[in-house]
Amino acid sequence: MSNTLSKVLVLALLVALAACQTTPITGKYAFNVFSEEEDCQMGTEAYGQFTAESTVITTNLGSDGQWKKTVEQVMADLAAVAEDQGFDYEVKLLDEDGTVNAWCLPCGKMAVYTGILPVCQDANGLAVVMGHEIGHAIARHGTQRMSTDSLAQTALELLGNDDYETAGALIYQYAAALPFGRAHELEADHIGLILMARAGYDPREAVNFWTRMDALGSGGSPEWLSTHPSHSSRIDQIQDLMPEALAIYESLQPK
Repeated sequence: MSNTLSKVLVLALLVALAACQTTPITGKYAFNVFSEEEDCQMGTEAYGQFTAESTVITTNLGSDGQWKKTVEQVMADLAAVAEDQGFDYEVKLLDEDGTVNAWCLPCGKMAVYTGILPVCQDANGLAVVMGHEIGHAIARHGTQRMSTDSLAQTALELLGNDDYETAGALIYQYAAALPFGRAHELEADHIGLILMARAGYDPREAVNFWTRMDALGSGGSPEWLSTHPSHSSRIDQIQDLMPEALAIYESLQPK
């Protein structure tokens, strides 16, 4: 092993040990050089900028208003059972019927698009989606990814060889970055499933929701080339976790 490569590996190990964190609910260790305060600052600033450029549903009347109330109630229920990290939870319903999506920035700043509502169908379906997105924020996946990308870039530059840097970048992309992305998605599913059960939403709806998403079709890349796991992989994990989630959910039901 070259002296330069040894230095790179030692640097990576020292930085990783210094910036190790434990993720709530899953208990997994993760590398993150950012503080929770920095997470919240970035999330809050980005949220204000993005929602200012979007059409936010503000009415409490009609079908949009009913969905707005439901979205806000689900957020309140999930936030109440999330492990407190000092987040200032907030959600906005965005009027984009063609966008089947939702997201949550650091500090619990969420957007739900109207395009995903038909797939959700009801509050239970919303709890699946919103619990998953809160899972990303709780696990701090955004700054985790920024941290690992920055460390990888520094390590590649220290190699001091263009050929090594190019090869290293490809290895990082397919052997680390894409699998990490899929792992983050599955971890967010895990956290979301437990949160929705804690909040009194039926976790069995998670299987139904991802089955409906699968029926929409995506025509995307194979799983190994994607940052997201296949719907079948999601469902398999959810079914493995279902006994734990159901035990929580059923403990909250009237006897």
